[in-house]
Amino acid sequence: MEKHPEITIPEIANKLSRSERAIELQINRLKDELVIGRVGPAKGGHWKVLE
Repeated sequence: MEKHPEITIPEIANKLSRSERAIELQINRLKDELVIGRVGPAKGGHWKVLE
């Protein structure tokens, strides 16, 4: 996410051979722990690594 902040959940799931739901759960955990954040809207925004 640091190198490609515009990456989407389906792209991550495909690269890691995991389900989109599994990626969503992990992203939500990271957001709750303030490790990552979303800048902008769901469509057209990007990820920011906070730590």
